Amino acid sequence: MYTITREIDFCYGHRLVNHPGKCRHLHGHNGTVEIVLFAEQLNIQGMVRDFEEIKTLVASWIEDHLDHKMILCKTDPIIPALQSLGETYLLIDDPPTAEVLAKMIYDYCMTQNLPIYEVGLWENKKSRASYRRD
Repeated sequence: MYTITREIDFCYGHRLVNHPGKCRHLHGHNGTVEIVLFAEQLNIQGMVRDFEEIKTLVASWIEDHLDHKMILCKTDPIIPALQSLGETYLLIDDPPTAEVLAKMIYDYCMTQNLPIYEVGLWENKKSRASYRRD
């Protein structure tokens, strides 16, 4: 099996309300997403897919939906305060962990008919979570 990987950098904030440590506070990350596509056979150009296609489809979606957003669980009690300040945020159903965000990006790649194998999300240079095909 062939694979290719494209990295996409973006910034985001979040907090984990039920976390016992410092992650329960609002904080941000300079994250790096790894998009891994696969193919059993290469296309006529000798590629799994063109890297530019990943940039066009996925990087633009991340920029529009996740970059520089405060990503929060829809039950987070801080939402009214952010609304009153006119802050931008994204509400999701689950705690906004790196694992959940990796799956969210993976699911988006599936909607774009990309042969996605894995999405990894580095919150920092030492911490990575991923979601992959079985």
